[in-house]
Amino acid sequence: MMSARTAWSGIVRSPLGITSLGLMLLVTLGAIFAPMIWGAQAEQVNPAAITQGPSVEHLLGTDTLGRDVLARVLVATRLSVVLAVVAVVIGVVAGTLLGTAPSVLPRWAGRPIVGFVNIAVAFPGLLLALFFAVIFGVGSTGAVLAIGFAMAPQFARLTQTLSAAIAGRDFISAAQVAGVSRLRILIRHILPNIGEPLIVNATVAAGSALLAFAGLSFLGLGVQVPEYDWGRLLGEGLNRIYLNPAAALGPAVAVVIAGLAFNLLGETAAAALGGRSARRRRRLPAIALSGATQPAQVDGEEVVLLVDDLRVSFPTPGGWVTPVRGVSFTVSRGEAIGVVGESGSGKSLTALAAARLIERPGHVAAARLDFCGTPLLTTSDRAVRSLLGTSLAMVFQDPMTSFNPTRRIGSQLAEAASEHQGITRKQAMDRAIERLQSVRVPAAARRARQYPHEFSGGMRQRAMIAMGLMNHPRLIIADEPTTALDVTVQRQVLQLLAGVRRDTDAAILLISHDIAVVAQTCDRVLVMYAGRIVEDLPAATLHTDARHPYTRALLDVVPELDADRDEPLKMIPGRPPAPGAFPVGCAFAARCPLATDLCRESDPELVADTDGHRVACWHPVSGETAVPVAIATAAEEEETVLR
Repeated sequence: MMSARTAWSGIVRSPLGITSLGLMLLVTLGAIFAPMIWGAQAEQVNPAAITQGPSVEHLLGTDTLGRDVLARVLVATRLSVVLAVVAVVIGVVAGTLLGTAPSVLPRWAGRPIVGFVNIAVAFPGLLLALFFAVIFGVGSTGAVLAIGFAMAPQFARLTQTLSAAIAGRDFISAAQVAGVSRLRILIRHILPNIGEPLIVNATVAAGSALLAFAGLSFLGLGVQVPEYDWGRLLGEGLNRIYLNPAAALGPAVAVVIAGLAFNLLGETAAAALGGRSARRRRRLPAIALSGATQPAQVDGEEVVLLVDDLRVSFPTPGGWVTPVRGVSFTVSRGEAIGVVGESGSGKSLTALAAARLIERPGHVAAARLDFCGTPLLTTSDRAVRSLLGTSLAMVFQDPMTSFNPTRRIGSQLAEAASEHQGITRKQAMDRAIERLQSVRVPAAARRARQYPHEFSGGMRQRAMIAMGLMNHPRLIIADEPTTALDVTVQRQVLQLLAGVRRDTDAAILLISHDIAVVAQTCDRVLVMYAGRIVEDLPAATLHTDARHPYTRALLDVVPELDADRDEPLKMIPGRPPAPGAFPVGCAFAARCPLATDLCRESDPELVADTDGHRVACWHPVSGETAVPVAIATAAEEEETVLR
């Protein structure tokens, strides 16, 4: 992010920025100094100058007691602005609490709040203000509370919308995997990312609050005698507008100028907040790498992750859809397992279910879903959060969205350690720098002070791996960790994962579309299609002993360096079925050249042979059997390359 000096320099140079700052400075100076300078003149009663028109001595004339109208307009600036700001603060705070409550509270308690906000938003703000004014009573206090609570629903709706957009980001999922509590996620990750639009809308709302106060005071529900604000002065001026129009024009112009100043301030605040972080820089100590990462321990148990008959379902208008149906596998300590398959085959959903990241209304069911011997589906959320936060690491596909853009890399890594290990902030920061060094991030102490956008794609992915190593993980789930990287950086990331596995004895679950990469880096390969595992075999025998036609087709469509470039590309005909439209029988039958009536009538079970090789196929092929693969036409070839 650009520095504060650069951001403000750009604002001052723009016509809009200099205008907004000038108007806001004018209103602020008036609110501070006007009562000191013109306070006595505004209160001075002069029976000889009652209801006079504009003159050199009284530019806006006088009121019914002979007091100077211009002086009273200037003095009323303080009360008018203060009341509007206080009302906006009440509205923002109440609205933010209502808008974020569903994210913190249980679902049964959050839904009524959402319903209340939806109902309140349907009513006009002025109508709500009048309703609350009757409840709280007339006067300044009642008007402030009335306008503040009338603004709360719109800020609650805005907060709900912005929070929902942020809650789906990868860095929120990373925080959940790290075991960060809901309240801390809200305060440290969601609110900083929605602060800018809230501030912009708050400044705009301040202008609306000025108008609302003027309306309530005009109706006699706002400021009462002997106090006065612009609304009360406007009401007094309108009573004798035919005698002295300037008496009504003065407070009206003041309301317009102040409202314009607040509205333009919102644009200025957006530019300033967009150019820098609101957090103060902290000096991070430089430390040397103390050694290799401490190996993970599994308490004598070899199986780190056990998945048996996993099913993930989501409700739709047409009923429940189950994109993951009956997945079973195990991951042992120090083992690297690759999961391959086309998009929509259920790879990522399987990993998210294992990490307890499937949010409602999604439903996860399994005969067994154990992590390090702990059943994830029946253990309390507190215990599971602590286990996953210390023993599971997630490396997401897009490294840019894996980090909170408003916080520095070092503080985000340190959060994972301070949340579970009970160490001080300095110790956690030292550990973060050490982990950045362990994943070969140069100048780790300096890099820890930088924001995610200042890292390259490969550097961000390394930092994401370093975040996973903060608490000695037993399992690292890498969901397409090299998709957005070039081949050189891709190789470096894969080598880094292999080194982490070697040094920590952690298991790795690597999800990828690239079957060649999986074959080179993993011990076992799980081939998924249409929400099921269709083949589970050792990576060493993938090219020679793959038995499912789908696995063979995936291998055949991988281009070889020595392939004849004059020949068209090979492709798998057709497309995978949609999750809500799985056919009867084998889901691959419509695309399989070996399919028979049996394949279209009955779905084969995943059967293991004596070597542990599992395959779900009625007609498994041998290493010598050739499976016909379609040849792409010119149009199909272009489409395949683009995909």
